[in-house]
Amino acid sequence: MTNASSIRGKYTVDQFMSSETIVTVSVNDDNQTILYASDQSGVFNAHTVYVDGTNQTQVTHSIDESIFPITYLPNSYDFIFQQDHGGNEISHLYLYQTNGSITDLTPSENEKASFLQWDKNRDSFYYLSNKRDTRFFDLYQMHTSSWTAELVFENKDGLNVETVSPNGKQFAIQHTVTDNESNMYLYSVKDGLIQLNHQPGEAEFTPMMFSQDSSELYFITNETSEFLQLKKINLSTNNVTIVADENWNIEWARFSPQYSLLMYSYNDDAQNKLKVINQNSDDFQLPEFPDMNLVDMKLSHDERAITFLVNSSVAPTDLFGFTPSNTQLNRLTYAQHPEIQSNELVKAEIVRYESFDDLTIPAVYYEPHLNDNEKAPALVLVHGGPGGQATTDYIPLIQYLVNQGYAIIAVNNRGSSGYGKSFFKAADKQHGEIDLQDCIEAKKYLISTGRIDEERIGIMGGSYGGYMVLAALAFQPNSFKVGVDIFGVSNWERTLKEIPSWWESARQALYKKIGDPYHENDYIRSISPLFHADNIHKPLIVLQGANDPRVLKVESDEIVDEVKKNGVPVEYIVFEDEGHGFTKRTNQIMGYQTIKTFLDKHL
Repeated sequence: MTNASSIRGKYTVDQFMSSETIVTVSVNDDNQTILYASDQSGVFNAHTVYVDGTNQTQVTHSIDESIFPITYLPNSYDFIFQQDHGGNEISHLYLYQTNGSITDLTPSENEKASFLQWDKNRDSFYYLSNKRDTRFFDLYQMHTSSWTAELVFENKDGLNVETVSPNGKQFAIQHTVTDNESNMYLYSVKDGLIQLNHQPGEAEFTPMMFSQDSSELYFITNETSEFLQLKKINLSTNNVTIVADENWNIEWARFSPQYSLLMYSYNDDAQNKLKVINQNSDDFQLPEFPDMNLVDMKLSHDERAITFLVNSSVAPTDLFGFTPSNTQLNRLTYAQHPEIQSNELVKAEIVRYESFDDLTIPAVYYEPHLNDNEKAPALVLVHGGPGGQATTDYIPLIQYLVNQGYAIIAVNNRGSSGYGKSFFKAADKQHGEIDLQDCIEAKKYLISTGRIDEERIGIMGGSYGGYMVLAALAFQPNSFKVGVDIFGVSNWERTLKEIPSWWESARQALYKKIGDPYHENDYIRSISPLFHADNIHKPLIVLQGANDPRVLKVESDEIVDEVKKNGVPVEYIVFEDEGHGFTKRTNQIMGYQTIKTFLDKHL
């Protein structure tokens, strides 16, 4: 029998952070070559691998700025990628050609652009850009024969273009009213803007895609359910039918390139799962991945080659290649560091506990390997948002800290997504108050296991979770022994007034969720830790990206300065080349090792 201490502390932060992260995938028309983004080199670059697992190649070699490939060009090995600078989120679209040349397709200085989709003939693509007005994203069409773009739709009302019909004559639009309510529109040059939903009360509507003949629009909505269902509307008759209902949120849906498969992802109790509906026949069967979770799949244009993205709580995302003609499933990547044994890590466990008012709170729990009668220190981990969700996805920082002997409970406090619309809006205009109580109540669950030292429980979180760390230390100063704040909001008054210009369409929704800094200033200050920093007397560590456009560096600067006045141990790390999240491996290693050292000292 393996002794717990022989597993605990076995792996270093370098090993965990040197595991590969794989995102964004495109399958070439040759039915052989798969393009993906990997941080194998320390920053994200474009890589390729054949569908049989051979010929793995790093294509781009950026050493400072991450490159995220989006899509191959049709019948070509050239591709389009996205890149920002230093995490500032002002991303441009670039063309990479096999001769090594790179062209900025969206070169305006403050332009933020994102790829939307190819047109039906694949001789042009649609993309969104805010170059005309930084507040709003207009729809453009880029013609690849000349690499010139034309404005298709001018957005003056904070609308979100979601998808264009295959015939190119209409597109679907979402308009956000609040985080709990949105409207759905159909736009055409002939008829203008037509609202498609007319329900009473709050509900979300998000267009997904059109049918192949452009006669139907598929969308997700919680109009008649606590959870998001996949529905379709006939655009001639306005008849609406349910396509899929999981009694969990359906997150997205799309057709395969030839419309033979309808794929959708749903959130099953903090675990993302994928389902496929055969449109034309029952010939296609998804392969099985024992002990792994299928999270996505991408197909070549003629659907003769497929790649699957698979992960688990103890293993990062890997690629598998598949050709239906020979049914051979090939593992293409080995993302986990070769010295780490996944079976020695701790699997995520879904748990539930009662909060102060008997509301059931779901959470994801990781208990380190412990010897008999041993009790561990623990962290209550709060996700970002507001409205995010702790899931069972592989998170290197969590596995690293658990491997070092820390228990972690990742709380899905009220206001989290994934558990129905009532739960999602249950913390509106009560953030830093009622949802904070849910996080504090997590301590009772930890103690009830009999495996946690109740005198050594801290709180950690990033972004909105970082705010919750500061709120806990300021408003409930005796609840946690330490705080780990990763780019958290300290002053909602400033953050809500200075949100990035490109968030304009969501500004009012955010005000309705958190509070209006112009008309509810007293309330906003009452939930802002900066104005209550004199209450903070527990050790604090703060990590911040200098280029963060969402939570400005000054948010962390000021809270650190104020807490230091209390004579409290405070550590502060600023990464000059990062934004809202740390993507460079050297920064991750330094930051997470410093967190662990801080916890070892104070927890």
